[in-house]
Amino acid sequence: MLPINRPPIKDGWIQTDAGRILAVGSGRPPGNPVDLGEVAILPGLVNAHTHLELSWMAELVPPAPSMNDWIRTLLRVRRAGPPGGPEAADRAARDAAASMAATGTLLVGDISNGLTTTRVMADAGLGGVVFHEVLGFSAIDPLRLVRDAWDHVGREASLLDGGIDARHPAGSGAPPIAFSVVAHAPYSVSPALFREVARRANGRTLSVHLGESPEEIAFLRTGGGPIRETLEELGVWTDAWQVPACDPVTYIDDLGYLQPGMLAVHCVHLRDDALARLEKTGGIIVTCPRSNEWVGAGMPHVSHFYASRARVAIGTDSLASAASLNMFDELAELRRIAPDVTAASLLESATRVGAEALGFGRHYGTLAHGKRASVVAVSVPAGLTDVEEYLVSSVPASDVRPVSL
Repeated sequence: MLPINRPPIKDGWIQTDAGRILAVGSGRPPGNPVDLGEVAILPGLVNAHTHLELSWMAELVPPAPSMNDWIRTLLRVRRAGPPGGPEAADRAARDAAASMAATGTLLVGDISNGLTTTRVMADAGLGGVVFHEVLGFSAIDPLRLVRDAWDHVGREASLLDGGIDARHPAGSGAPPIAFSVVAHAPYSVSPALFREVARRANGRTLSVHLGESPEEIAFLRTGGGPIRETLEELGVWTDAWQVPACDPVTYIDDLGYLQPGMLAVHCVHLRDDALARLEKTGGIIVTCPRSNEWVGAGMPHVSHFYASRARVAIGTDSLASAASLNMFDELAELRRIAPDVTAASLLESATRVGAEALGFGRHYGTLAHGKRASVVAVSVPAGLTDVEEYLVSSVPASDVRPVSL
């Protein structure tokens, strides 16, 4: 039993009632227990950064030597549209969501441009936050753009039970889905649009792709490079944009976007001083190492993330830049590139920190009294001595099953 908020419990048991945890212990269990066998039990996992809408792009956007090359291919594939049309895109998203649920994911931070996957998440039994992402490097009317985005969110939320700010599970069903409007990245969103998104947040969780590539760092420092060329080719460059000549964290902080609890996704090329600024302001790092390597951005300095004392959550990104949305695959990659980070810390990032990052820490993320009893059972070899290390070391998908107690 891995409660996450305390050390693993050998020969553990969990007592539940009406979908809530009453107690966790070891030794002789109370009542008439159900034996789940030789398994490790841990809280449902949290994939803090995905793009379900891009699931149809699986195998269509190959690994690239640089992020700019990868983006160009992505844009070309997106313009062509999904082979098989919208129905095929919907099927791909549904298959992707089902695969996440089957491999232990319970909560998702899903980036959405068209809000087409909210029902997909709900039907798969996934909860979390749908981040309606806005872009506009040369946006003429940021107020209207953000207002329209929130109107779109309101219409989508009305189709669900919980509304825009749902965080509290009802009954014993699936976790709720909440919504937020967020900015994409420093190179695709104007300063005025950043400010307006931040102004309208009203305490809701913000997210932003940040410090992902060397090209982004160079663009903010000099205003030139491949990103400038791409913006010009797309016809969205504006001479009104002033070069900030600073790092990405300073840039969004100066715009009022770096609010407590903001999700800084990727952070591959942030220096230690920028990580310290994130930590000081309550920002949360979301690392997606398999995607970073796929798109040619480089490997994140995961050890520095944890050394900075900033909270670290984990995401898989999309099937356009990762072979799977399986969080155990992401954990295995993190173990490979950051052997000095403890297995316990990685598991905490995939559960408690992720749940807190999405605003669901009150009900999910640990096995503790009062929490929801939505757990993951992972088959483990008999006589296993280090269960935490085993769970971050390439667990077969066939050995994972979600359990609602």
